Amino acid sequence: QVQLVESGGGLVQAGGSLRLSCAASRRAFSRDAMGWFRQAPGKDREFVAAVSSSGTITHYADSVKARFTISRDSAKNTVSLQMNSLKPEDTAVYYCALKPGFGIYNEAGDYNYWGQGTQVTVSS
Repeated sequence: QVQLVESGGGLVQAGGSLRLSCAASRRAFSRDAMGWFRQAPGKDREFVAAVSSSGTITHYADSVKARFTISRDSAKNTVSLQMNSLKPEDTAVYYCALKPGFGIYNEAGDYNYWGQGTQVTVSS
């Protein structure tokens, strides 16, 4: 059973920053693709960012490009999402996701394992 535990969410003013972390309980983590998604109230879950197993390839949603940075530390089995210049429209529950194997994936349906989510609220 793979467990993903997110942390780092909270309340921040517009223009501020937060760093989310996700810890994975999987030995083969260094060979897994990882992603971050978010879901705002009344909206579908949407892609935010993804990173390849090697950490060398990253993808971002257009809405967060140049503001968010995804990274991974395979020695610590963690993936992080640094969020800068936050906007009220970034308010959502943020989820990390894991897909065993190589590659990079932007679709929620591609991922096999999900964390419980962490709330990010950006006040105007």
